[in-house]
Amino acid sequence: MALERRLKVLSGGAVLEAPLPGMKVAFASSDMRLVDQHFGAATAFAIYALDADRCGLVEVAQFEAPAMDGNEDKLAARIAALEGCAIVYCQAVGASAIGQLLARGIQPIKVGAAASVSGLLDELRLELRRGPESWLARALARHRPKTERRFDAMEADGWHE
Repeated sequence: MALERRLKVLSGGAVLEAPLPGMKVAFASSDMRLVDQHFGAATAFAIYALDADRCGLVEVAQFEAPAMDGNEDKLAARIAALEGCAIVYCQAVGASAIGQLLARGIQPIKVGAAASVSGLLDELRLELRRGPESWLARALARHRPKTERRFDAMEADGWHE
């Protein structure tokens, strides 16, 4: 169940990256318009970069259709394809996949059958403009680059090397 094809969007000859301090978000979608697939059986993920003001498709990862045999090997390639994503939207996701995604810092979100990619992107951008709620704030924090200032609080408490 290996990655079959990975398409990256280019801008001026360079691969687009997630705008900072935004994030990358994936959608399990067969047509790139609706979230219509189970995570473990997804044949494609549309991956977008977004922040409060803009969003754009940066990548599409496609897979061969997996056999529905309970084989968890199919998860590894799908999870690896989502490297750097903060969230993955899907119609369903199994307990094993949830654990593996969370361990990689990727928040799985289950949505209903009529969920559109564009509608979910609009909702995320609106929430980013308002100030992210708890789950989204945690997802963003996991993907923010750590800085040298991370030790300032420890130093203020009197901790020294």
